Amino acid sequence: MLNYKHLLYFHAVATQGTVAKAAQQLHVSAQAISMQLQLLEEQVGEDLFQKQGRLLQLTEAGKTVLHYASRIFDLGNELEQVVRRGVLAGQETLRVGICDIIPKAMAFRLLQPARAAGMAMHLICREGRFEDLLLDLGAHRLDLVLSDRALPPGGVLRGHSSLLGASGLAVLAHPDLCRAWPGAFPGCLRLAPFLLPGSEATVRSQLEAWFDAHDLRPIVMGEFDDGALLKSFARAGDGFIVAPQVLVREVCAEYGLQQVGTIDSVVEQFYAVSVERAYDHPAVRRILDGAAAMFGAAAA
Repeated sequence: MLNYKHLLYFHAVATQGTVAKAAQQLHVSAQAISMQLQLLEEQVGEDLFQKQGRLLQLTEAGKTVLHYASRIFDLGNELEQVVRRGVLAGQETLRVGICDIIPKAMAFRLLQPARAAGMAMHLICREGRFEDLLLDLGAHRLDLVLSDRALPPGGVLRGHSSLLGASGLAVLAHPDLCRAWPGAFPGCLRLAPFLLPGSEATVRSQLEAWFDAHDLRPIVMGEFDDGALLKSFARAGDGFIVAPQVLVREVCAEYGLQQVGTIDSVVEQFYAVSVERAYDHPAVRRILDGAAAMFGAAAA
C-alpha cells in the first residue's frame, strides 16, 4: 500500500525541482527525502526522476505518479476544508480573502447572502493584496477571494474565477468641492484635484485613459490601495473620486458626497476566485446567486 508521506516528499521534489529545495520546504533533511524517494521507487518498480543538470526531471512514470499524487492531495485538502467548515458538526465556516481595493460596501453586499444560514454560519474575513491572498488560497487557508481581477492564466494555482458582476463608474466629491469646480461634466474636472485607486487596481489604467481622452489632466492628490481610506479623504474634501455606480447611494450617504457624473465607458469588474471544488461550498453558491441578483437588479 502506498505511503502518504512517500507521496508528499515525491510531490515536493517534483514541484521544487531539487531535493535540497524540497527539504527546505518541508523542514526535513535532504537525506530523509532521498530515502523516502528510494522507497517509493522500489514500491512502484520504476525510476521517477532523471538528472538534467542540477535539476531532477520527471520520467514518464514520474509524471503519472505526480498526476495521481496531485489528485490525492486535492482530496485530502478538500477533506481538511470540510472539517474546518464544521460541516461534519452541522455548522458552515467560510474563510474569505478580500482585496484591499474592493469597496467595503461591495464586500458586504456580496457576502451578505452567505449569512442566510444564520447562527449556523461562521464567516471569517481577511484583507490583503491579491497576490498574498492567492498564496493563502493555494494553501487552503482561505475558501474564496473577492477581487477586481480574475486568476491569472498559466499560474501555479489551479482554480476558478467567477465574474460576480460589473459596474460603470460614478464621479463623486464633497459638495464644497463640487461648487468649487462647476460646469458641465466631464469638462468640470479639467485640472481638478483627484484621489485615485492604487496602481494595482485594474480600473486604474482605464481611468487614466479616460482622463487623456477628454484632456482633463487632473491633479493627483493621492493614491490609495485601501478604498475606505480613499473615501475618508474624499469626505474631507481633498479630491474627486470614482466609485462603482451600483454603490453610489451607499457611498454618498456614508461619506457625505454627491455625484458629479458617470463614466459608462470604464467598467469595474468583481470576481470570486476559488480553488477547485470549493464552489461546492453552500455559502459560496449563495454568494454567486446573490451577486447575479444584485448586479442584475442594478442593470435593470
